[in-house]
Amino acid sequence: MTHLRSVALRQVTDEERQQFPFTVPVVGALPSLELASAVTFLVGENGSGKSTLLEGIAAAAGLPTVGSDSIERDATLGAQRTLGRALALTWHRRTRRGFFLRAEDFFGFTKTLAALRAEMQRELARVELEFAERSDEARGLARKPFARSLAEMERRYGIDLDASSHGQSFLKLFQSRFVPGGLYLLDEPEAPLSPTSQIALMMLMTEMVAQDAQFIIATHSPILLGFPDATIYSFDRVPAERVDYEELEHVTVTRDFLNARERYLRRL
Repeated sequence: MTHLRSVALRQVTDEERQQFPFTVPVVGALPSLELASAVTFLVGENGSGKSTLLEGIAAAAGLPTVGSDSIERDATLGAQRTLGRALALTWHRRTRRGFFLRAEDFFGFTKTLAALRAEMQRELARVELEFAERSDEARGLARKPFARSLAEMERRYGIDLDASSHGQSFLKLFQSRFVPGGLYLLDEPEAPLSPTSQIALMMLMTEMVAQDAQFIIATHSPILLGFPDATIYSFDRVPAERVDYEELEHVTVTRDFLNARERYLRRL
């Protein structure tokens, strides 16, 4: 059973319809999107509105973000907050677990982790200096909160996310932050991932779906779109329509290119 059952647009005023994001055709004509399966994909060309809607759902659901300001404070997401207030979310069972992640925000997340790690290391060094003449017990008590926080961070994310490739770090984030029963909104998670890493992400998703997690993902990836039994909505159609995997242009173009690469290259 999914947590979030459907998303629909409430009645908006004529004035609102003249403003972004309601001027995006798919958003302005949004039907009730039924989220019938544990994994739903939003697919379409850049500018089609899939990411805008995903951000609006995140705002309406009150999900925390990863790697950026919260949706409530992010100055770049004012229109998406407006959209969130105009969305009607229907729940099977409301969950407070999960998060919203845009691929481009991951760099900010790794920088934040690196800064926190460096701060805790500075605090540990300060304790060693200040308590050099004190007992081992006093020094240990002073070190304890910083050492515990540092150990927990390294347990969850490794010693240094920046030391791994971007794709490896991205997968580490998912491994550490995915929990059973969560709702995960991911915007183009394939961006830093190789084909092999995309398959690894699908394996993680399979494990989490078995533990009552739900995913809504905006993507261009023919690999991710192949997730078994997923619901796929095309945002290249107005209103957005549910489509089969084999119908997707992303899939047919990729397959045709791989099967007849020379024919495409002759056009260059």
